[in-house]
Amino acid sequence: MSENGFNKEQAREAGEIARLLSYVLILIASVALFLSAAAIPTSRFERLGAGAFPKIVFAGLALMAVVAIVDALRKIPAGAYGRFAVQTVAWAKRRSLVFICLAALALYIMAIPVLGFSIASFVFILAVELVLMPRSPKTLIIAVIAAAVFSFGLNWLFAEVFTVFLPRGVL
Repeated sequence: MSENGFNKEQAREAGEIARLLSYVLILIASVALFLSAAAIPTSRFERLGAGAFPKIVFAGLALMAVVAIVDALRKIPAGAYGRFAVQTVAWAKRRSLVFICLAALALYIMAIPVLGFSIASFVFILAVELVLMPRSPKTLIIAVIAAAVFSFGLNWLFAEVFTVFLPRGVL
């Protein structure tokens, strides 16, 4: 067993499955780009059209991805998929704070047009601080002050000093 909790064979299997997933993503992207290249308008002076070369490249990429997928499927034992799923869930649980911060960032970006920069930033900064820091009366006061400075203070600085107005929002 290694420090990650699985042996070299399981690590190799996980690597093969990750490679398989990347091949599938490459196939999907190649097909999507092939279809978008088909929409490139052609002029009457071109025999093949403007999208011919990109379509050839993306078709070649898709074909290579299909070959790689078949080869990867041949190499992976049947039980590896279940082990990979268990390991992936355990990995995601160990990094739950990262996913919480990414979700908070996504909500913040969606909230800026509605709440405006100052309010959305205050809520985002305070929420992330509360998730990440130890909670005591002193740290809560520091968190509120930091959130206020980096939201309302930045908005004031940009408006008064730089004459750049940050999004106000609908509310």
